[in-house]
This record gives sequence, C-alpha cells and structure tokens, in this order.
Amino acid sequence: MDLMWSFPRPDPDADDLVAAGADLRPETLVAAYAAGYFPMPLVHSPLDLLRRAGPDAPGFGWYSPRHRGVLRPEALMVSGSLARATRRYHLSVNGAFETVIERCGDPARRGHWITAEIVEAYERLHALGIAHSVEVWDADDQLVGGVYGVSLGALFAGESMFHSARDASKVALVGLVTLLTEERTADKMLIDTQWQTDHLASLGIEEWDRERYLDGLPALTSTNPPDVARWAATPTEFTQRTRARATALRSTRR
Repeated sequence: MDLMWSFPRPDPDADDLVAAGADLRPETLVAAYAAGYFPMPLVHSPLDLLRRAGPDAPGFGWYSPRHRGVLRPEALMVSGSLARATRRYHLSVNGAFETVIERCGDPARRGHWITAEIVEAYERLHALGIAHSVEVWDADDQLVGGVYGVSLGALFAGESMFHSARDASKVALVGLVTLLTEERTADKMLIDTQWQTDHLASLGIEEWDRERYLDGLPALTSTNPPDVARWAATPTEFTQRTRARATALRSTRR
C-alpha cells in the first residue's frame, strides 16, 4: 500500500508537537518513526500544546521533541539492588505483547494516554514483526512488568512500560538492552525514550537535541534489526543472559 503521508524534517525552532492528523496504519507509523516522529492522542497532550493545535484539530498529534530522551545501551545504570532483582524474576520476549500494552494503557495509571486505537495500531505492528515486548514474570508466573516499542534496524523506539512488583519495569529495561545487544556491540544500538524524566535519568537516559537525534537516524534505521525471534524462542536462556548483562553493567559502574 502506498504511503499517504510525508514526515518532513521539522524546523529547528519547531515545538515538540509538529503535526496533527494522518492515520495509524503500519506504513504511516514506520515512516514516522524513521523520520523521528511518534504519535500521541491530542486529548492527552499538555494544555499549552493542545491550545496550539486548535479546537478542531484531528485526534492524533505527531511529536519530535526538541530535547529527546535516549538510552545508549552501554550507559544503562544498574545498581546492586537492580542486579539482584533480575534473579527474582524470569523474562520472555513477545510472550504477552497484547497484555503488556493493555497494562501500559490501564486508565487508572497517571498520565494515561494509550487509547484503544493506539492498542489496535501497535498490535498490527506486532503481528508484522515490527513492534516487540519484553515481559517480566514472578516466581508464580504472574506478569509483573514489561516494556514495548517499535524496532527499526538498530533503533528501538520505546513506547511505554509498566510494573506491579518492585523493580519489575527496570528489569524489563535490562532485558530490552540484552535483547538489542546480544549479537552486536552496545554502541551500535539506541533506545528512544521520547522524553527524559528524573526517574529515567537515574537509569542512564540522557537528552539529545533534536538535530543530533535526527542526524543519526538514517544510519540506525538502515542497519539489520536484532534477532528477536531467537530470544522469543528461548526464554530461559534470555533470562540467564539478562542476569549476566545486569552483573556486567553493574561491574562497569564500580
């Protein structure tokens, strides 16, 4: 199917919200992420951005933050307690994608923005092998944490994560770093977290200005993606690798 929309490079002085409208078809989303955009329902935008969109704006806004939150996998901060937490849980890849996105979209969560339309769109991407999840399970095989996002070459655009047990979302992030770097050096991958928060900064997420982020996208998205299918098929090995990765990252911080 032909692409109906274009995502030009934003002007350097443009706000985080750079466009509104379009659709959430798979080809639209892939083109958007490759150009440094991501969607979010306008009704959940900060009030100042919503005012700029106008009262008759379409349902979705497209964002390209001036200050982008990114995680270089080798920069992930793993404390001793987080390294120990990886041993309390076991992990999987794409083992419960639909449940992860639904838990991330729980209306009771603060800052809830994941609508039914968002869920449907990313489940389509998952069926096409473009969107993936990492799940965290407790000793009773209950899902207690997870993260999901979009994989384009060496870029992983993280969308959301959740936890219902201590450190479970952090363990999911360690798992994501493991997934992305087991077959290549960490400096060849980048995780996009959209924005940086104080909590994310404590884990090693840093801010890049928009121009730096956009300049690096072509090289990232033109690279072969990680072998997600391999790790989805071997959850026990993936758990072991994640624990080893946590120990190694902790050691580099000493």
